Amino acid sequence: MAKVKDYYDVLGVARTATQKEISAAFRKLARKHHPDLNAGDKQAEARFKEISEAHETLSDVKKRRLYDEFGPGYATAQPGGPQPGGRPGGFRTEPGGNVQYRTASAEEINEMFGGEAGIGDIFGSIFGGSRGRARSAPPDVETPITVSLAEVYRGTSRTVELPGGRRVEVNVPPGVKEGTVLPVPGLRARVQIAPDAVFTREGRDVRVVVPVPLRAALLGGEVAAPTLKGGKVQFKVPPDTQNGTKIRLRGLGLPDVRGGPAGDLYAEVRVQLPVPMDEATRSWAAEQPT
Repeated sequence: MAKVKDYYDVLGVARTATQKEISAAFRKLARKHHPDLNAGDKQAEARFKEISEAHETLSDVKKRRLYDEFGPGYATAQPGGPQPGGRPGGFRTEPGGNVQYRTASAEEINEMFGGEAGIGDIFGSIFGGSRGRARSAPPDVETPITVSLAEVYRGTSRTVELPGGRRVEVNVPPGVKEGTVLPVPGLRARVQIAPDAVFTREGRDVRVVVPVPLRAALLGGEVAAPTLKGGKVQFKVPPDTQNGTKIRLRGLGLPDVRGGPAGDLYAEVRVQLPVPMDEATRSWAAEQPT
């Protein structure tokens, strides 16, 4: 029979870890094992489900308390069990077996019956549920959704499986920012943007390094830069352009998630020396002042 893993071990944190430490450990592991970043890797998928399950329990104060008391079977255990030095139900036993009664508050009664339900829930379930209050909704599950910068440009969607097997589709709007939480019933989808090998995001603006021949940098000319929507855009490099100069291409950045104007694309000039250098260029370079 497979050994049940300890949730604290799954996330790699101590049993005394704070909620902040638990969330940080989950985010680190989720980025490493997320299925979107490990396409076709069943082992990574299983690991991601494992850390998601551990985080769902340990990030919830009440579930964590029950887990600490009852272990992995906490969901079927009876919460509100015997308290130190006494019994549940508002009474305690004195030495000699005498029972001393006292009045329990509504909060204490709720705590004895799991802390989630009120008195109306308890008696409503006993007498058919017609007079009981609706149980409070379970807390939303938080999960990271990793998207590429190109997907941020055009918008995309992800299908996420919630604990228990239910699948929900999450729409990611164009221009979304890193760390944005997309609210979906039963789910808090936090956006993570994967690093891009070509483009660098700077708010709504995007920067891209463009190789420029030495002749074009000195005398002026036309070169091409890649764009997020695909393909390339031609633009002019003015004469005497220095290495590292950024040329602004209006409106070719990321869209505004609120519907405002799009950002710009900045083409950063990377001057390329002609290699091998011909004799004419070598002679010209030798004549230039240092």
